Amino acid sequence: MAKVITIFSTKGGVGKTLIAVNLGVSLARDFSKKILLVDMDTHGVGDMSRMLDLSPQKAAVDMIQHIKKHPIDSLRKQDYLVHSNLGVDFLCGALKPQQVPHLDPDRIKDVFSAYAKDYDYIIVDTGESFSDVFVETLNESNLTLLIVTPDILSIYSTKWALDTLQFLHFPLSMIKIVLNRAESASSISWQEVRVNLPVEIIAQIPSEGKVAGFAVNRGIPIVVDSPRTKLAVAIRKFAQMVVENSTLFIEHRDIDNLKLKDAILEKSGAFWSKEGMVEPLTDTSAADEADEIVILKRRIHNRLIQELNLKRLDMKVFSDAKKARDLKDKAEIMVTNFLTEEAGSFIASQDVRRKLVKEILDEALGLGPLEDLLSDPTVTDIMVNNKDEIYVERFGKIALTSKKFISNDQVKTTIERIIAPIGRRIDESVPMVDARLPDGSRVNAIIQPLALTGPTITIRKFRKERFKVEELIKFNTLNQNMADFIRACVIARKNIIVSGGTGSGKTTILNVLSSFIPDNERIVTLEDAAELRLSQEHWIRLESRPPNIEGKGAISIRDLFRNTLRMRPDRIIVGECRGIESLDMLQAMNTGHDGSMTTIHANSTQDVLSRLDSMILMAGVELPIRAIREMIASSLDMVVHTARLSDGTRKIIQITEVAGMKDEIHIDLRDVFMFKQTGVDAQHNILGAFTATGYIPSFVEEIRIKGIQLPDEIFKPAV
Repeated sequence: MAKVITIFSTKGGVGKTLIAVNLGVSLARDFSKKILLVDMDTHGVGDMSRMLDLSPQKAAVDMIQHIKKHPIDSLRKQDYLVHSNLGVDFLCGALKPQQVPHLDPDRIKDVFSAYAKDYDYIIVDTGESFSDVFVETLNESNLTLLIVTPDILSIYSTKWALDTLQFLHFPLSMIKIVLNRAESASSISWQEVRVNLPVEIIAQIPSEGKVAGFAVNRGIPIVVDSPRTKLAVAIRKFAQMVVENSTLFIEHRDIDNLKLKDAILEKSGAFWSKEGMVEPLTDTSAADEADEIVILKRRIHNRLIQELNLKRLDMKVFSDAKKARDLKDKAEIMVTNFLTEEAGSFIASQDVRRKLVKEILDEALGLGPLEDLLSDPTVTDIMVNNKDEIYVERFGKIALTSKKFISNDQVKTTIERIIAPIGRRIDESVPMVDARLPDGSRVNAIIQPLALTGPTITIRKFRKERFKVEELIKFNTLNQNMADFIRACVIARKNIIVSGGTGSGKTTILNVLSSFIPDNERIVTLEDAAELRLSQEHWIRLESRPPNIEGKGAISIRDLFRNTLRMRPDRIIVGECRGIESLDMLQAMNTGHDGSMTTIHANSTQDVLSRLDSMILMAGVELPIRAIREMIASSLDMVVHTARLSDGTRKIIQITEVAGMKDEIHIDLRDVFMFKQTGVDAQHNILGAFTATGYIPSFVEEIRIKGIQLPDEIFKPAV
């Protein structure tokens, strides 16, 4: 099987084509090797053929077009070669510049595969830029030779090339330097070049400009035309090294990208991926290879931890975006090089290399298996029960994934990385924490001794884009009449509570309600974990603070609320009322801060009242239930109740007016709109429709007086 040597430089005029041609001819004539020279320089089309004094009639681009249209077995591969009397064969990438765009990168592998069994070495001369054709050629290479001349510009461009190769996950171990014109006057010494470049110099070619120029002009390689010159002797010595030193070459390894699927690593049970449901693995040979991949990843993971001393890494690093980025860049280069060292071969697929590097970095420096789930737009909730159980919610349905953490310690480390940027902590003295991710997603974590099965993480993801009411109508969360009504209520400064169970969409609805607030009003939001996403410019965000390690310094929502009243707010929005701050909220609503909004956990609109009763009593206020109910009735105007139905859909199932007191202790609740379920179809989807109840709210005239159009027709029940 042929060894592929790719020769390139990002700086022109360094002699890469000259070295490629003479190396190939020397290997053929002096060491009796079967050599194929390939010109893949898409910028200097034809340079190699002129240096060999050849006139090819067909090229690799013609070969690729044939492969696209016909079975590969029908390919007459010899038709595309030119046989030279110098003992080498030649394949041109393209005959003229106009053909270069048709040199399909995805078919480069087929070109090399066609000739792999016919030659000892395939030597490829490439261009000066990182084109797709060049990158795919590197993927087929066993050795990459960077041609460098001893001058500042060449060294600078070589450094840039090495950085780019590392970024593309090519290991430094497959790259070697050939120092050309090594003895030219006023040049930088090879020792200085070695210090400045992190790869080995394996050959030094002396400078003999006249000899080289004369050979090029005659179309005869130097090793043939001037075999006794220092230049020819150095190239033959270099060719001898290539033949005798097999350690220069990296063996290839083909790994199917599908074998990196998480389902395969599990080897049992189907799971959800971005492409849909993936079936369990049945091929035992693939399972063995998948096991080997897992072992490989763990070896590299352990090396990375040791090299970077990650176990002692200060978590504050992750609070500094620049330091975190620098650490990841450094680790990415290390993993790229470890990958080839540990695998004992070069993984040919760039996609596979990229995926492996990403997964290892995610585990070592990121959020591990959660990274892919966080980037998956179909996932709305992520639930980590322990290192072996990670569930997600998609389209309202909860399913177990095949994702796993390496250990419970890694789960805890992931929690610490999440909370570090916002200055929170978790340990045995504080085993629970609420936090948020940079994108606003809400996180709750709990560890031992409270979590008996292992560290637990629950993440409620949020879209990067804010939901608009038109989208919710399209999703059938509400209808147009309901949207018009709640918009009018918000503009008219009605006090509104959004209620519902866990995961029913309360925060989403609160965000939509807040979007109706006029831009000229001052809005203050109060939250335990900031997740509201308002579009208005005049918006002040306040967030509560847990106690420090001494148990001091806590700032509660109630503390924030009292301070908010001194901030001259037009609107106060509390992310969620869950405690004694409910009393402050109701008092504010009842004393001039109308138009305020909040959410509350409740199973029905009637349950909202019971929950408020309980939370007010928790405040230690010694009031009779009658006084509490009167306060609620005079403070609240509307309850918007949400629910997640059995088919996973989320809907506003009731919009209810708080219409005052029925009697001394009962509040009068009047449904304005509601969702009526009529059944379930064959796919278990909920059937039903939104409808008005026929009740016209008592404040409709007040809304109209304020100039807000709200026709009576929207309150008529659907026929």
